[in-house]
Amino acid sequence: MAAEHYCADSENGDHIDGPSEDALFMLIDDLNDTDNTFVVIQPDQDDPAWFASVAVLDDGGYEIVRHDSRHREHDVSVETGIDRITGDLIRWLATRAT
Repeated sequence: MAAEHYCADSENGDHIDGPSEDALFMLIDDLNDTDNTFVVIQPDQDDPAWFASVAVLDDGGYEIVRHDSRHREHDVSVETGIDRITGDLIRWLATRAT
């Protein structure tokens, strides 16, 4: 099943509708610890039922949060490799059925 329409927004104002794995990689790669610390991916609607976020950690690496209230899912992990983060997110997003 394909994910419902979603978008990605970063703290610095970047917005991408239906981001690909490559687009997510670029958004995460552009994160820094001063003025662009997070990216949020969620349905493009009011009061979304799910979201994923990636935030820069002070000591290096990234905190990844995946939350889906419809399935009582809330997962927080820490990763360092952007390739792994984007691949995992794309797979997770694919399970967000419409």
